[in-house]
This record gives sequence, structure tokens and C-alpha cells, in this order.
Amino acid sequence: MFSVYLECRADEYDQLIAELNDRGTLGVLELPSGLRAWFDDGAAVDELVERFDGVLTGEPDTDEDWVRRTQESFPPIPIGQRFWLAPPWNPEPAPEGRLRLEIMPGAACGTGWHECTQMCLEALEQTVTPGCAVLDVGTGSGILSVAARLLGAQHVVSCDIDEDAVRICTERLESPAVFTGSADAVRANAFDIVVANISPRVIREMFVDLERTRRDGGTLIVSGFSEYPLDIAPRILTRRGEWLCAVL
Repeated sequence: MFSVYLECRADEYDQLIAELNDRGTLGVLELPSGLRAWFDDGAAVDELVERFDGVLTGEPDTDEDWVRRTQESFPPIPIGQRFWLAPPWNPEPAPEGRLRLEIMPGAACGTGWHECTQMCLEALEQTVTPGCAVLDVGTGSGILSVAARLLGAQHVVSCDIDEDAVRICTERLESPAVFTGSADAVRANAFDIVVANISPRVIREMFVDLERTRRDGGTLIVSGFSEYPLDIAPRILTRRGEWLCAVL
């Protein structure tokens, strides 16, 4: 078994994860500055190693080691004031006063262990009110949609251009309100909160539609960038490490 570490920007994650999946990866771990993926055959990623100046490492080839490594990489952690993020194999209950937010790492983009996702979760804590409507654009694993429901949102719609992500999110949410597409397919003034944890380029290109879908007085939460990509000043701008999250 081999693992490869590829250093890349956040806006390259989605495309690179898709390439790793096409090459038959056994699993992908999102890290603050890149991705680590595991393969049976190191030759499968020779071209990616060269392109990203990656590091390929041979590792013990046992199922037990793979399971242990994966599980140790995702310990349960508190996020914000309300959430307790945990993988499904960890039975530890959430501490008193926290909501257990369970996520399967590697199933789709958005593990919850990345700074951008964590800042979006904290922003949702501050903005979601019981009965509100939330649009999650570029939903990936569906973690932000699940969080909005846990916080009391009544109507949550999730979308992604990745059909596999839509399938995973639909199964996780057990909801028909997940579709393949983006904010341009959503009617105007429909949501109290719109959240998009994507990339700076996509956020700039989609900004008109993101704004169009939120109601007057509503909130837009955007993240996935290290430099603020919009001309409009945010109400709140949070930094964690090199990453930013803006609330408008």
C-alpha cells in the first residue's frame, strides 16, 4: 500500500479529489495545506506526484493498519459552542449541551475537520433560528445541511454539481430537497441563510445568484478562500490559520 501527499490550494481540492477517485484511491484525507490519499499501487499517481511535487510513501499493507490509521486521523472534536463532530465509528456521546454532528470522512468533500468547514459551522450557530430556511450551495458531504437541521432550520435545500456528492447527501439527509445544480436554479428571495463553502473563483462568479436567493435581511456565509474575494465589505470576517470565512 502507498500514500501520497499532494500540496494544493483549497480551490483545487474538488478537482484533485475527483482525479484521485478516478485513479482508484482507497481514501482521501483533507489537510490544511493539501490532500493525502492511499493507493494499492503507487504507479497510479506518478503523474500527480510530478505535477504537485508530491511525496509518495510505502506503507504496511494490512487492512488493520489502514482502518487504524484512518480512525486515528479523525478524533471527535468540539466545534463552536454547540457541535461535537464525530466519525460514525466513535461511540463516544456528545458532551452535555452539544449536538452530535456525525460525518463519514472521505465520502465526499467536506469532512468537518477543515478550518473553512468549522468556521461555517460556527457562523451557522450564530445565524440559524428555529423554523428558518437554509440553502447549502456546493453541499459536498452535506455536513452544513445536517448542522442547519440540528440547529432547528425547518427548510434546508442542498445542491452540488457533483452527482456522487448529491447521492451521498440525499442518503444522509433522507430528503428529496437535494439536487444536482447550483444557485442559479433557485428562485429569488427564498432563503433566510445561504451558505457556500466552495472556492474564491466560484464564489465571485456565483455572487449575484447567491445574493438573489437570500431574503431581504437574510445572511450569506461564504468560505473556502485565503483572500477575501468580493468587493462588498462583510459584516464579519473570521480567520483561522490561512483561511477566511465571511458573513454578509
